[in-house]
Amino acid sequence: MFKLKVITIGNSTGVVLPKEVLAKMHIEEGDNFYLIPTPNGFEITPYNPEFEQEMDTARQVMKQYRNALRELAK
Repeated sequence: MFKLKVITIGNSTGVVLPKEVLAKMHIEEGDNFYLIPTPNGFEITPYNPEFEQEMDTARQVMKQYRNALRELAK
């Protein structure tokens, strides 16, 4: 467990994440990450959940039209 503190950064407010947390999440300076509301609070993730939903849809379409896509690729 990490205790975080809200601080002022210029005209903004921010939270400094420990290096260990950033390394474990594979987040580097300049990267974006997402704060997702959950029933138990919030989840911080480097992965865009909307993109994952779009990729699931794309995978379904590619599976459904596999033969047509294979012919188009020739």
